[in-house]
Amino acid sequence: MFAIPGWLMTLLLAMSPVSELRGAIPVAIGVYGFDPLQAYLLAVAGNLLPVVPLLLFLDPVSTALMRYPCGHAFFTWLFSRTRRKYIQKHESFGLMALVAFVAIPLPVTGAWTGCAVAFLVGFKFRHAFPAIALGVMIAGLVVTAMVMGVLSLMP
Repeated sequence: MFAIPGWLMTLLLAMSPVSELRGAIPVAIGVYGFDPLQAYLLAVAGNLLPVVPLLLFLDPVSTALMRYPCGHAFFTWLFSRTRRKYIQKHESFGLMALVAFVAIPLPVTGAWTGCAVAFLVGFKFRHAFPAIALGVMIAGLVVTAMVMGVLSLMP
């Protein structure tokens, strides 16, 4: 049977929109026995891999889909709802809000969602990528510290 190497599984878990590095770091340390620095570096790298294509292609894909009536209706609704409910209230926070949003290690607050937020807000790639990368690095530190803290409590 084919076994996936630990480093590859860590990268794949970190790339996944469901687990991201919040799932990859505990698996890397707890299952594969990586030291915290290795787990952190692999998970951060894996979590950042999908960010570039997401930031670059969300706009062209949505533009292409808006040519169709249902795509136009969906994106018009999405953009107006997002602007009305979230962006107008938090515009002054800008990129720091994006960093904080990505850095909070909770469900639905990671690099994938950060890319969607950056797209919806209209941040340019050159601004969004560093903000998301910083948020991912902070989240990685928090998750690694939490895993190590839990492991230190175990007999």
